Amino acid sequence: MPTDHQITCIIPDENDADRRIDSVGGATGSESGGAWCIKLDVAIAGIEDGRWRFWTNGNGKSVWVVIATRNGRKYLKTEADGAEPNNLLSLASCR
Repeated sequence: MPTDHQITCIIPDENDADRRIDSVGGATGSESGGAWCIKLDVAIAGIEDGRWRFWTNGNGKSVWVVIATRNGRKYLKTEADGAEPNNLLSLASCR
């Protein structure tokens, strides 16, 4: 059974023209109970192998984070996202 984690911040990949996210993080929910930040590819692998489910707030509602593919590359987006605005890209930067 996957564990649920709220994404509250991101680290953008400043070198990617497609605005790909480098890492995602949250305030709580890690195994140690504190703040966490993981690389995007680790988050995608965790979703694909059924370890984790991620969610965030978008427009005042809780929305699930899903895997999508663009130009042959996997990325994360929320179920509520169209093309723009992007709920994940609008999150604060992880510190």
